[in-house]
Amino acid sequence: MESIGVIGAGTMGAGIAQLGCLAKFETLLYDPVAAALEAGGERVRKGLAKWELGDELLRLVGSLDELAGCDLIVEAAPERPELKRELFEELSRVAPDAVLATNTSSILVTSIAGAASKPENVVGMHFFNPPPLMKLVEIIAADQTGERAVKWADEVAERMGRTPIRASDGPGFLVNRCNRPFGAEALRLLQERIATPEQIDRIVRMAGGFRMGPFELMDLVGIDVGYEVAKSFHEQSFGEPRWKPSPLQARMVAAGRLGRKTGRGWYGYPREVDDPEPPEPGGGDGRVVAIEGSGEVARALRERAVAAGFDARQLVAVGALEEPELIIDATVPAPAADLGGLPEGPPLIVICADRSLRARGAPEACGFHLLPPLARLVEMTRLPTTQDAGAAEAFFRACGFHVEWVEDAPGLVLGRIVSQLVNEASFAVAEGVGSPEDVDAGLKLGMNHPRGPTEWSREQAWATLDGLWNERREERYRPAPRPIE
Repeated sequence: MESIGVIGAGTMGAGIAQLGCLAKFETLLYDPVAAALEAGGERVRKGLAKWELGDELLRLVGSLDELAGCDLIVEAAPERPELKRELFEELSRVAPDAVLATNTSSILVTSIAGAASKPENVVGMHFFNPPPLMKLVEIIAADQTGERAVKWADEVAERMGRTPIRASDGPGFLVNRCNRPFGAEALRLLQERIATPEQIDRIVRMAGGFRMGPFELMDLVGIDVGYEVAKSFHEQSFGEPRWKPSPLQARMVAAGRLGRKTGRGWYGYPREVDDPEPPEPGGGDGRVVAIEGSGEVARALRERAVAAGFDARQLVAVGALEEPELIIDATVPAPAADLGGLPEGPPLIVICADRSLRARGAPEACGFHLLPPLARLVEMTRLPTTQDAGAAEAFFRACGFHVEWVEDAPGLVLGRIVSQLVNEASFAVAEGVGSPEDVDAGLKLGMNHPRGPTEWSREQAWATLDGLWNERREERYRPAPRPIE
């Protein structure tokens, strides 16, 4: 019978062993700590019982030598480079012909493979936590990896019911790299005081469709863990500005506020999340509103307005004797002759996609931001000179949106985060780290994103990125080559 070994009986190792049994491999689980091995074995048995499977394929072993007959050995030891290199050196002695896979999420597979006597047998198999639930495995070939090792890793992942994607060896491989902006840009938004952690998380959930906001995720993973990963990315990239650690992370770690494991991070714990329900649409009562633009946001907003009872048209369709109660400019990107020729009088609401409200050149206007597909929340912003903010908010509430007021910036909150996700994915694809299809699969299956970078409105994402670059001229916002289509 084909057999696999798993080194490390923690959450990751036990989960991988559970998948090994599911795939009908004889599965040998090893941990140098006897108590950890017993606990891990019990975790595997309970997981198999939930799937109504027996544990007859599981064997707990007390020494590395017992892995000698395995066809594949997966290492899920702590993320310490020297520890992993020592393990692979020893495994080369124990099982010289086995394929040796590392579950590392941050260490170069090439470095680990260098410790093996047959580095061509070494491959990266990056499972996601918890392995029994997450349907993705990244397959990473080191510079030395042979085709046999890659094929074995692909086959084993598929037999485990996971989706394998290929990633090149480098900082964060494909998925963790492309997910970096989710937390990094959220920290920058907080640093600039555009919004609070609670607001950012609520916007990401309710407007973006994510299951969890970036600050909730940081607390779950551990702020100290995220900080160390950020430093590692920055170091491995020789100072890439997009991956610069945040001083806010350093301050939280220094304060001992590490997240759920310490009872306090960005939030206090225990904590319950209760997103407000958006208002029921209605109350338009046939009132005329002009919604400008031909893109996805403008079209969808007209549909929402009509469903709420408004007479929603473009200005060209508004009669000479009719003055709209509101003018909503949802044109992306904004026209060069910004807002010229619009009638005076009605309150003006403009989308802040490719520039901030201040840069739109309409001091009395109110700003908003939405990304298609329109969800339950709209972000709004205003200046000290804004007029009729109440009328603007009332319009969106009538259309069935919860309203979140934030400070002014291109893309506001969600637009900035998504633009950076699209940008990082484009850098990765251009550098050959992975394909657009693998990026999408990776972020959806490995990180629970509601859609991948190619599935967001790329026109709007690029517009926001261009606006950030034009207004800030910071290297972190330099646009990538744009191959994702």
